[in-house]
Amino acid sequence: MISKRIVLHFPHRLVDQPIVCNLVKDYELEFNILKAYVTPREEGLLVLELSGEDKNYEQGIQYLREAGVKVQPLSQDIIRNEERCTHCGVCVPICPTGALVVEPLTRKVNFYDNKCIACELCVKACPVRAMEVHF
Repeated sequence: MISKRIVLHFPHRLVDQPIVCNLVKDYELEFNILKAYVTPREEGLLVLELSGEDKNYEQGIQYLREAGVKVQPLSQDIIRNEERCTHCGVCVPICPTGALVVEPLTRKVNFYDNKCIACELCVKACPVRAMEVHF
């Protein structure tokens, strides 16, 4: 069994297609939508946790790519610019998943990208713009 958080970028020609439905029906995968921006005539963005048997997961990912959907790991969406970060901690209380945590001994802010759901609250809150969105 495999479970990964991924980001799907849909070209405008696919936003009205039952892509995720097909992942469930044809590949027996389970999904949990973490974030979605899908509007007609524009590119769609879907952040989801996708899980299932290893073989089905790989086939499902292949199906997405062949359909024209760009697939990337979630951790590539939000990054921290280490040179800009002053470890002020403004981002810590607004992070809904605990992806940003103050280290008690050093008082530095740790960023755990595996917990990040790319909600972008930290991007908006960061006074020095150290948290960045990358597509």
